Amino acid sequence: MRTFGVEEELLLVDAATFSPLPAGDRAVQLHAEAQEAMGQRADPGEPGDPSGHEITTEFQQEQFEVAYPPQTTLAAQLETIRAGRALADTVASRVGGRVVALPTSPGPISPHLVPNPRYQRISERFGFTVKEQLTCGFHIHVQAESPEEAVAVLDRIRVWLPVVLALSANSPFWQGFDTDFASYRYQAWNRWPTAGPTDVFGSADAYEQHRAALLSTGVPLDPGMLYFDARVCEHHPTVEIRVADVCLEAEHAATIATLVRALVETVAREWAAGIPAPEVPASVLQLWSWRASRYGTEEELIDQATGQPAPAAEVLAGFLDHLRPVLTEYGELDTVEATVADILADGTGARRQRAAYAVHGELVDVITTALDITHRT
Repeated sequence: MRTFGVEEELLLVDAATFSPLPAGDRAVQLHAEAQEAMGQRADPGEPGDPSGHEITTEFQQEQFEVAYPPQTTLAAQLETIRAGRALADTVASRVGGRVVALPTSPGPISPHLVPNPRYQRISERFGFTVKEQLTCGFHIHVQAESPEEAVAVLDRIRVWLPVVLALSANSPFWQGFDTDFASYRYQAWNRWPTAGPTDVFGSADAYEQHRAALLSTGVPLDPGMLYFDARVCEHHPTVEIRVADVCLEAEHAATIATLVRALVETVAREWAAGIPAPEVPASVLQLWSWRASRYGTEEELIDQATGQPAPAAEVLAGFLDHLRPVLTEYGELDTVEATVADILADGTGARRQRAAYAVHGELVDVITTALDITHRT
């Protein structure tokens, strides 16, 4: 079974006021110092935890990231996500904060850049894009056996990534307003010039040539700024799927990660069998993703087989059918189907946020509700 791991970017809020708290750098530093004092860290430059979770700063002070150790089962992934969120909440408490799985801040905010030389260079180059960029994503890493397999996987999963985005949609509010989008994080994130879907590469060499051509423009500062919806990881032998919102519910997060692992395994087998990648242009996929970002699972998505709108339930049924052999082989089909059915019936995080706001018309209720769901076990 392919290993798969996740990274969650979490919003840091004040434990008393629930306003975004610009103290991520300090929280991570205090955690690192505590771990070092307890003799649990060999390298002071790598803040971590004996469980294998790693907590690091992110772009803005109002967030930090938890990287989870790789797993092989849905059940283990769910357990490690719950443990990581609990650890992150403990880290936040060192600065009087909490962490919440919100991809965007519901209320107005002017975020504070983490004092990092690379981030400062990015800020100088990209201006207002950086000044408003406070988004929290959910990144899924799935083991790849070779660079050729990794690129073959990218070429074949791309038509399904809008469905992954729709299932994760959890960011309806931006700067104090309901945006009418299910995932406005995806809209804000796509302000970066390298973000979004990619065309079919065809080979690892072609991927490297495309990568080199983008970097040669001097627009992205480094390979870390190649913000594709999915990419070959620069530091690990994995494909990295970056299209999803961070999810309110740990169960949704673990299930989406499991679906993505099954998707990677499924298309890797197709590649090995000589089945070609679907030739859907990136410009068309961008519209598929726009629809997923706008509506989540509430209305129609684009059917991968026809390229036409269809009810979300039908598109998701087709997605599960495509993955059924691998999910069955891995013993995860029943759990995945049940969670996807729950998402269709009860809504993604976007619906939960709107329901919380509708009670009193107060954005703070969105955060308090999200905190409860984030840390529910």
